[in-house]
Amino acid sequence: MNIHEYQAKELLRRYGVSVLAGKVAFSAQEAMEAAREIGGHLWVVKAQIHAGGRGKGGGVKLARSPQEVYDLALGMLGMRLVTHQTGPEGQTVRRLYVEQGCDIARELYLGVVLDRATSRLVFMASTEGGVDIEEVAAHHPERIHKEWVDPAVGLADYQARNIAFRLGLKGSEVRSCVRFVQGLYRAVVESDCGLAEINPLVVTRSGEVIALDAKMNFDDNALFRHPDVEALRDVAEEEPAEVEAKKFDLSYIKLHGNIGCMVNGAGLAMGTMDIIKLHGGEPANFLDVGGGATTERVTAAFKIITSDPDVKAILVNIFGGIMKCDVIANGILVAVRDVGLKVPLVVRLEGTNVELGRRILSDSGLDVIPATGMRDAAEKVVAAAHAHGAH
Repeated sequence: MNIHEYQAKELLRRYGVSVLAGKVAFSAQEAMEAAREIGGHLWVVKAQIHAGGRGKGGGVKLARSPQEVYDLALGMLGMRLVTHQTGPEGQTVRRLYVEQGCDIARELYLGVVLDRATSRLVFMASTEGGVDIEEVAAHHPERIHKEWVDPAVGLADYQARNIAFRLGLKGSEVRSCVRFVQGLYRAVVESDCGLAEINPLVVTRSGEVIALDAKMNFDDNALFRHPDVEALRDVAEEEPAEVEAKKFDLSYIKLHGNIGCMVNGAGLAMGTMDIIKLHGGEPANFLDVGGGATTERVTAAFKIITSDPDVKAILVNIFGGIMKCDVIANGILVAVRDVGLKVPLVVRLEGTNVELGRRILSDSGLDVIPATGMRDAAEKVVAAAHAHGAH
C-alpha cells in the first residue's frame, strides 16, 4: 500500500525524523490559508499523487506569496499529471501539499528497502540526490553505499555514522544525519514498511539534515497490525479494478495487455503470463483466485476481468489441488449469466473434480474453447485475442 508524501512525513515526524512544516490542501483557498499559517516568504506547492517524477511533470512549484500559492494551486488541482511512473495516461491531482521553503546546501539520497536475497533491511545512500536512483545504479553503482541491518541486532550506531560519512557529511551534519537515520529505521521496522525513500535528503546551510521528499509503502499483509496506517489508504489513487478485487480477497494487478487471466496460485499465474508472452500475446492482468476460492470469489474475479475494455480474450487456467475445478466452472457460469460473454473464453482445467468441471462447462451451452495443456491454452487464447481484436 502506497501513501502520499504528506502522510509519510507525518508518520516520520513521530519518530523524530526531520521534516519541514507543511499542510495538506484540497482547494486553492485551503492552499493559500496553509501558506499564511506556515508563514515565511517562500513556499513549495506539491501535487500529491502516488508517483515519482512530479517536478519534471510540473507538479512541484515555488511560490513567493500566498496569492501565488493560490494561483499555482488553482492550476494544479484537477490536472492530469504525467510522469515516468504514471504512464502516458497520468494521474489526476486531487490534493496538494504546501510546504515551507528551505535553504538547501546539498541534495542527497537515502532509501531503506527489504533485500529479499539476504532477508535484511538495507540502507542505500548516495551523494547523487534529487535524480532517479535507478539511473545512478545503472551507470554509477559505485556511488551508492549500502548498509545491511542484522534483524537480531538492529541498526548499530556505527552503521548510521558510516552512512553519514559516505554522504560526505561533517561535524554537526553527522550528528543530525545519525538521528535522522535512526528515526527512519524505527519508522520502517515498527510500521512494517516495505520501502522508504528520501529523495532528496537535503543538508541546509545551517547543517541540518531534512527529508525534502518522502515516499513510503507498506506490506498489505501486515496492515491488520497497523489500522492507523491502513486508514491512510487513498483508493482514488489505485486502479478501480484492484480496489474491487481487494473486497473479495483476490490478488489482482492490472497490466497493459489484452488477454485476461484467471488462475489459481501465484506461481501458476506468473507461468501463465510467461507462456502467453512466449506465444506472442500480452496478459491484461495478474489474477490469483487463491486455493480456497468460493463460487462467489470466482464470479467476482470473472466480472473484474470482463469489465476491462482492453480484454479481447480470456484464459482460465486452473490446477485443482485445494481448489476444485467444479467450483471454477460454476463461478464462470454465474458470472456469464450476470454480465454476458462478449469475448472468446479458453479454459484449461486439471486436478480435483476436473471431469465434473469440464462437464458443467460443456453442458452449459457456453461457447468455451477447451485446452488440454499450458501450451495448447496459450496458443488458443493468443489466436482468439488476435481474431477478436481484428473485428
